Amino acid sequence: MKALILAAGKGTRVRPLTYNVPKPMIPILGKPVMEMLIELLTRHSVRKIMVNTSYLAAEIENYFRDGSRCGAEMAYSFEGRMEAGQIVDDPVGSAGAIKKIHEHSGFFDETFIVLCGDAIIDLDLTELLRFHREKDALVTIALANVRREEVSSYGVVVTHSDSRIVEFQEKPAIEDARSNTVNTGIYIFEPEVIDRIPSGRSYDIGGELFPSLVAEGAAMYGATIPFQWLDIGKLTDYHAVMQTALRGEINNFGIPGTEIAPGVWAGLNVSLNLEQCNIIGPVFIGGSATIEDGATIVGPTMIGPGCVVESGAVIEQSVVFDYTRIGSMAHVRNLIISGGYAVDGSGSTLDLPRSDIDWVVADARAPKQPLTWEQEQLVQALQEW
Repeated sequence: MKALILAAGKGTRVRPLTYNVPKPMIPILGKPVMEMLIELLTRHSVRKIMVNTSYLAAEIENYFRDGSRCGAEMAYSFEGRMEAGQIVDDPVGSAGAIKKIHEHSGFFDETFIVLCGDAIIDLDLTELLRFHREKDALVTIALANVRREEVSSYGVVVTHSDSRIVEFQEKPAIEDARSNTVNTGIYIFEPEVIDRIPSGRSYDIGGELFPSLVAEGAAMYGATIPFQWLDIGKLTDYHAVMQTALRGEINNFGIPGTEIAPGVWAGLNVSLNLEQCNIIGPVFIGGSATIEDGATIVGPTMIGPGCVVESGAVIEQSVVFDYTRIGSMAHVRNLIISGGYAVDGSGSTLDLPRSDIDWVVADARAPKQPLTWEQEQLVQALQEW
């Protein structure tokens, strides 16, 4: 069986994380989500993998290259063009990606699997394929049940008692949803489905191809095989997934580094005196980070490589990306701090450089600036208080 990983989207709902990396490359304790998908595919002997790319395509292609480092054969279908010396993204839609690849080489000449590149899963793909063949299906979709109040974030699927799909509802209002069973973005296709995809234009799997197949009466089935599905649809999802990872609750995924104290993992070259800090796990500290004496870190928390946490700083249940300096007066709680931005639990974003608090949270690689008179007075007042 061959595979396609969909990786061309801009990931607008998880900005600012995707300002510099495409969504499939968002790291979970240093490992890109897409790498975890490739590991799943190879565990089930799926080693011929295509990836459609567009937004920040080079970040994906330069990381995985020919796939040999992951035990796979990989190639890329770039969706874009060069104009005036600049790369212009030009995605063709999820179904359009299948058509483009097949028209180029006839790649999809056997049963194939399609995965969205922005979720962590441990689905038994071998069992999904068995279900697909047992039903003699043209298309099989892996389904999952979500809470009723969450249905408006997903594509809802309605099935008959024999698992045949009879209706799709794209992100319906809660009161209109006909089930709480949703599309997980994991599909098995027979090559014949490609004939239903038009050439030369953008075409979507969920919004266009699937409704047309239902109207046609095609053999589409939904499989409800239990599996762990951690969808990273928005920033709050990412924060929750990171908390899950730090608690060691992602299947087939271990916390990297060395456990230097119960619940505390560290990479290489970390400067840290456990006797002089207050660290309550689970906490991961990336390589070459500096945790000064008197700092407090409460898990689940990740401190990225090259970070500096100053004496007096307090960090709780947060994700701090690479090369961030957390100043001595900072109390960071339930935040994602990445590339000059801080995101709270509701998804609200603060541009740190423009907020005039770079003396509290800043880039660790920049020279530390002396406090202004006003900042010194604030520090003194807080200390006396």
